[in-house]
Amino acid sequence: MIRLRHLLAGACAASALMACATAPSAQTAPVVEAPAGSVRGEAVGDISTFKGIPYAAPPVGEMRWRPPAPPARWTGVRDATDYGAACIQPTPVVQSIYSADIGATSEDCLTLNVWTPSTTGKAPVMVWIHGGALVTGSSKETLYDGARLAQEGVVVVSINYRLGVLGWLAHPDLSAESPAHISGNYGLMDQVAALEWVKRNIESFGGDPDNVTIAGESAGGLSVLYLMASPIARGLFDRAIAQSAYMISTPELTETRHGSPSAESAGAALARTLQTPSLRVLRGMDPQTLTDRAAMSGFATFGVVDGAVLPHQIVETFDRGEQAKVPVLAGFNSGEIRSLRMLAPPAPASAVEYERIIRERYGDLADEFLRLYPSSDMGESILAASRDALYGWTSERLVRSQTEAGQPSYLYLFDHGYPAADDAGLHAFHAAELPYMFGTLNRTPPRWPAIPDTAEERRLSGAMVAYWTSFVRDGRPAAAHEPEWPAYDADGRFMAFEAVPSPGADFLPGMVELHEAAVERRREAGDQPWNWNTGLASPVLRSGR
Repeated sequence: MIRLRHLLAGACAASALMACATAPSAQTAPVVEAPAGSVRGEAVGDISTFKGIPYAAPPVGEMRWRPPAPPARWTGVRDATDYGAACIQPTPVVQSIYSADIGATSEDCLTLNVWTPSTTGKAPVMVWIHGGALVTGSSKETLYDGARLAQEGVVVVSINYRLGVLGWLAHPDLSAESPAHISGNYGLMDQVAALEWVKRNIESFGGDPDNVTIAGESAGGLSVLYLMASPIARGLFDRAIAQSAYMISTPELTETRHGSPSAESAGAALARTLQTPSLRVLRGMDPQTLTDRAAMSGFATFGVVDGAVLPHQIVETFDRGEQAKVPVLAGFNSGEIRSLRMLAPPAPASAVEYERIIRERYGDLADEFLRLYPSSDMGESILAASRDALYGWTSERLVRSQTEAGQPSYLYLFDHGYPAADDAGLHAFHAAELPYMFGTLNRTPPRWPAIPDTAEERRLSGAMVAYWTSFVRDGRPAAAHEPEWPAYDADGRFMAFEAVPSPGADFLPGMVELHEAAVERRREAGDQPWNWNTGLASPVLRSGR
């Protein structure tokens, strides 16, 4: 077992020491003296915010594609009133509802932000991991502003981590120079380093280092699963929130398995495509050019099963009972694929053709597939099948696994729509729950369907803020004047967030069983991935015994 251990005693690169010692600001500005160093933030009402605090050294030059290292110590009081740079990510070529201005990007991006209701006491802590397919995103996105959650007595921490080729590249030469003979997973190691920073420093910001919840959505939810599966993160968190997570197959370091080339071979192939004969040349490339060229070449960003940071496929880790035994809150949105239509296969010309393909691919499982996703409404069936295979199956499997491990866990379905989203065909789309659970209804990206400023929307947001922060506080989601959220059990109990919170049971009967059977057959075959290739895009599954 590998364990990242950092001194975390400072936070400025040597070249930036002078910039860290800033002129004194207004006397009312909050100052915290933490083991990592002294920082000056800003206060708005009762909430103090500290932004852009480095938790690891800049991974530049020879430090590119190495585990995160302790940051340099700064002198004086560091100004912490501005976000740090976002991590390098591909230059946008199209705009979507998720597009937001994240400002400057840099390899010097391993920073975090803290919102706290008080710098004294021991409040529960939520560490937020942003989404973006492990390729894009930033902790500075306005959706993730932690002030509203902090008003409920929670310390909120949001983090950056290395993205794309800079955060997840594996390569034989990188493995050869590693004492553990592994490579890849640098972005995941960054997340662990941030959690270690929290463990060492958060008490100075009024947080309880022994009451930490990790949370994330989409690739942030996938990161939560990685952290639950990783031995190097054990003991650094006490609960987990996984929103729209996906328990997909992931490349193995040196072996071609489950339909994916080894991560090392994929990295070597990228180096050949870029005509970079050595690590020295790769490390000398401009980071933005490298990132853009890797993305254009089709480099796939995933975690790596390396036997150490990620010992097994996530599914296998949970099957072996080797995941972190912590309470979980998990769920997904009814319209996940409505804003991610690239994940859904195209519809065939007719219902007859739809049924023929499904019967060819699913064999003895086809009748059940067609019952759940009938040809009578192919468009909706394709969206639902892709949603369930990725997000629905993952969410229920996760809470089921934790419940069986003796941990009270909670399942939700976000099925809330509002006029602008519904009119655009985006009812309860991917990430639509975020402004509600963060309480940032008026802080969405420019192209996001506008949420009306009504009492109904504010009530739903208030309920979700309360449920989430209650879970962070003591592992039980509760909201005053709202229904009790039942723990998941054999009756499939869950909470639906529609116009109002509505508890239910018998969650999507048959859904998880179908997709579990499909994944199990792919695992047995050994040469088939389980991710976006589902439904009409599924490989031919082996017949059941």
